[in-house]
Amino acid sequence: MDIKISFMKPQILEGSRAIALTIKNIKPSVVSAYPITPQTHIVEDLARFKADGEADYEYVRAESEFAAASIILGAAATGVRAYSATSSQGLLLMTEVIFNIAGMRLPIVMTCANRAVSAPINIWNDQQDVMTIRDSGWILLFAENHQEALAQHILAYKIAEKLNLPVMVNVDGFVLTHTYEEVSIPTEKEIKKFLPDHQPKAGTYLDPENPRTFGAFATPGDYMEIRQELHDDLISALPVIKDEYEKYNKVIPIKKFQISNFKFQIDNGLIEYYGPRKAKTVIITIGSVVGTIKDIIDEKKSAGLFSGGVGVLKLKVFRPFPADELLKTLKMVGAKNIAVAEKAVSLGYSGPLYIDVKAALQGKISAKIKNFIIGLGGRDVTKEMIRDIITKAMKKSDELEFIGK
Repeated sequence: MDIKISFMKPQILEGSRAIALTIKNIKPSVVSAYPITPQTHIVEDLARFKADGEADYEYVRAESEFAAASIILGAAATGVRAYSATSSQGLLLMTEVIFNIAGMRLPIVMTCANRAVSAPINIWNDQQDVMTIRDSGWILLFAENHQEALAQHILAYKIAEKLNLPVMVNVDGFVLTHTYEEVSIPTEKEIKKFLPDHQPKAGTYLDPENPRTFGAFATPGDYMEIRQELHDDLISALPVIKDEYEKYNKVIPIKKFQISNFKFQIDNGLIEYYGPRKAKTVIITIGSVVGTIKDIIDEKKSAGLFSGGVGVLKLKVFRPFPADELLKTLKMVGAKNIAVAEKAVSLGYSGPLYIDVKAALQGKISAKIKNFIIGLGGRDVTKEMIRDIITKAMKKSDELEFIGK
């Protein structure tokens, strides 16, 4: 059966407002947050929608990010749809609750407007905040642009409520939250075709008629198995995310907004590859910097600056880590030089994305792998830097280099 798409007309919107409008149309029951730059505009808009009578969710003002996370934990535990947003030090203040939400298997969705962490104090974008809680048990999605961010929030609720796992959508602070792009926001009606009203299964929420305990005391005889179940369910989420992404595109096709100069393209909800069918050099990264890299690849295609072809492989999902998809794609395009470029560093070793890529490919592909740290504290990532990364990836391997110092 053909489904008629009736998107709202394209608008030029700030990223934060576009996210807020999408959350309003998703219709959560409870929203709670504490303002922190650069997340603030999202929750300001959500508060304004409530105050103006445009939304009927409960908007709970919290005295801190720890409190906001605790409030949405309590709300989700009663079986309703809950939402919050945070950034940087706010996310770190939530850490204890973040782990509890995952351990209690609560289907919460949260936006993280990625920002550098202190000290020194810095309010601009990098991704060190979310990397600090990457092992907490949340599914972690990363958006390249406004339209993808909207899609990922809708997908996040579908995945979270289907699997009883929390999902965090990461958007680069300021780069996406405070910039303006053309974006088409799905209506409530369109969203509901893909994401129906939340109907939690019996036994997954607090109910006086069916008493349950959440976050109970676990002895050494039980704890390890419980954590393994969470780990196994996260791994099992990978095919579910792929499947739901395809379903989403049949109802609200994000692919119609994607422009590619290449006939060969991979986009399955877990990863996206942009470039020629055969590429000797591939940059692996996440987030908004992908757009800049795509521009370089398009320029290279016409100018022939780099031999053997260059492509970019974007991870849309960082946890669970799509290791098999990564390896399959790199083998398919014939990558010999791999540059892992990331806006985070695991201090004292290397980049966190590089650590996972290296582990996933070790002994399975004969390619040089080099790690580049970029954009910390909001430093601009220029086209010249990307060209430098491509050139250095062709010459060296197994080294960590900070680019743009």
